[in-house]
Formats: sequence, C-alpha cells, structure tokens
Amino acid sequence: MDNNNERGWGFSTQAIRTGHHRTPEGEHGEPIFPTSSFVFSSAAEAAARFSGDEPGNIYSRFTNPTVRNFEQRLAALEGGESCVATASGMAAILATCMGLLQTGDHIVSSRSVFGSTTLLFNKYLTRFGIETSFVPLDDATAWEQAIGPKTKLLFVETPSNPLTEVADIRWLSELAHANGCWLVVDNCFCTPALQRPLDLGADIVVHSATKYLDGQGRCVGGAVVGSRELVGEEIYGVLRTAGPTMSPFNAWVFLKGLETLELRMQAHSRNAQQLAVWLEDLPQIEQVYFPGLASHPQYALAQQQQKAPGGIVSFVVKGGQPAAWSLIDATRMLSITANLGDTKTTITHPATTTHGRLTPEQRVEADIGNGMVRIAVGLESIEDIQTDLIRGLDRL
Repeated sequence: MDNNNERGWGFSTQAIRTGHHRTPEGEHGEPIFPTSSFVFSSAAEAAARFSGDEPGNIYSRFTNPTVRNFEQRLAALEGGESCVATASGMAAILATCMGLLQTGDHIVSSRSVFGSTTLLFNKYLTRFGIETSFVPLDDATAWEQAIGPKTKLLFVETPSNPLTEVADIRWLSELAHANGCWLVVDNCFCTPALQRPLDLGADIVVHSATKYLDGQGRCVGGAVVGSRELVGEEIYGVLRTAGPTMSPFNAWVFLKGLETLELRMQAHSRNAQQLAVWLEDLPQIEQVYFPGLASHPQYALAQQQQKAPGGIVSFVVKGGQPAAWSLIDATRMLSITANLGDTKTTITHPATTTHGRLTPEQRVEADIGNGMVRIAVGLESIEDIQTDLIRGLDRL
C-alpha cells in the first residue's frame, strides 16, 4: 500500500512509471490481475500473510497487484506515503470517515461540497452519532466558531462544485492542527497535476478517480491518500473489512489515465480559460464562476495554490431554470451528463442533477441557483464548444 518511489522522478515520469514491477513475463505495459485469490507456497506462508507478519497478496478485496500499482502511482503524484483505492469517490469519503471517526465526533465541512457528500454527512453519518456543521467555504470566522471540543475532522472541496470557490488549504490545515483535527481535502477538480494539498499541510486527500484521473469517462473508482498511519492502517482497515474495493480492471484503466494526466489538465485549463473569458462578455450571462478570471473572489489565492485554474466553468443565465434548460437542450455536441473530467465536454443543471437531492433551503445556502449551468470543458476545439453553446444562447 505504501509509495516506494524514491527515485526523484518528475511528475510526468512518476505518472508513467511508478509502481510497475515487471513479472517474469517481462511485460512492458502494466498487467491486469483478474483473480479473486492468490496461492501460497505453504501453510506457514499463508499464516504469515494473514497475520501481517509477511507482506504479499492474500485476497483481491484488499490486496491486488494491479490495484496496488495504481495506489503507489497516485501516492507518488500526491506526495503521500500511502494510498487506498476504493470502488467510488463517495466510498473514499465514507471509508475515511469510518476509519477516523467514532460516535460523538463532529465534522466541520464547507457548505460548497458535492450534493452526495452533504447527504452522506447529514443523513447517514448521523445514524452513527457523527454530526456535521456546514460553513461558508471562504468565511474564516465561521470555520473558527464551528469548531468545538468534539470536532475531529475538517472537510473541504477545493475548487468547489459547482461554484469553483477556492479554499485556503494552508490556513485550514493550520486551523485544524491547532484544534487537534485532521484536514481532508477533496482534490477531484484539480488533481495532483494542478494542486497538491498534502504539500500545503492537509492530512488526507480524497479523489473520485472516475473524473480527471481516468479522463475518458470509462470507469468508476475513488482513492484516499495520506500518511502510513492514517491511510495505510486506519482507512486500509476499513477497506479490508468492509470491502468498498476497486476492481483490477478499473485500476488498470486509471493507470492508463494517469499517464496523460498532466497534459490533459493543462489542456482542460486552457480551453476553460478561453470559454470563461468569452462567456463573461455575453449579455445573456449574469455571472461566470471560474478561478482563472480576475473577477473570481479567490483569484489571487488560486494563482498561488494551483498551477492552473482547472476545467470547470459554471455560470448563471438570465431567466432562471427555463432559460438554463433551454440552453442545455439546444446543444448538439456537448454531452448532457452530470459526470465530469472527460475529454468530451459535458453540460448539466446542478440544481436538478448533482445537487437535486438537497432541499431548496440547502441549495439556497450553497448558492446553487436555478439559472446555474455547469460545464466541464473537454478537449475538443474551443471554437466548436462555443458554436454549440451559441445555439442555446441565441434562444435567450
């Protein structure tokens, strides 16, 4: 489970080379091990593996060479000691909470998180006596006041979904540690190619590997990265026992995605920058949310904390939900889907999709308006993306 790459390779080299230990077959590409179990040379070896006295493969729920290859590679890219791969991004968040928290503990979370994360905290963790307070992402006083004697974990998604708000990770890490808490950062939108929260003091990074780590919308998966103690022991223990496991095939697909991660994230960012600047000048648009715009409230922070602004652009159209739906329905090339991080540009209406299970009051608190549209800018020609949007914008 631990990252054993100590060669001092650069990011792109790590993304291509880390974690692959060639088998006696001498394969050049990483192999897939689609097996449920592994054979031991003796009863004594089996006993040593199960007891933890000897490392090695046991059962693919918690030890698989292909999954381990992905874990080691992502840990190296994030600058972490250990990584645990999970069945989905939400499984990664759940495993983190189950591994670190107990009845009576308290979470302080940004209000600007994925809708399913809000439901996990509000509906399901409460059944186990774990309470959550939600605060505005950029309100330092609110974060400080929300922390109490039972607070154990601060959770933030930065940039946020869908408003692309940017949290000050270094400040939050200092706040967390001053109060005996862990800081968990969802790094889905930036990936380690653009932002490394562990370098800024965070304790744990979580990912939906489904998104940019894959990059082509092929598989579902998640990951948790951090220290050997927190991730390699506590969260790994949840995976071993409860089994929210990533499949070997999905891990292999994510390995292929990591090879082009840096190139793709830079390309996504360039396209998104051009699209955001273009949208900001259109009369049909009330507001554009994108960290690469000087008008973004955390523009300066994003410039310091991220290598590039990322590929997510959200904006509010005049006319509310009818106008937003009309714009979306008029597109012919863009994919109407709530997924993101794909080479193909996707478009969605957050208030009725990604955040549709929230109450109207929760959406108001999170500033998810009915006129908001979110675009995950892909790698097509930017002129073609704009042309497709013009079909709907002309209707407005």
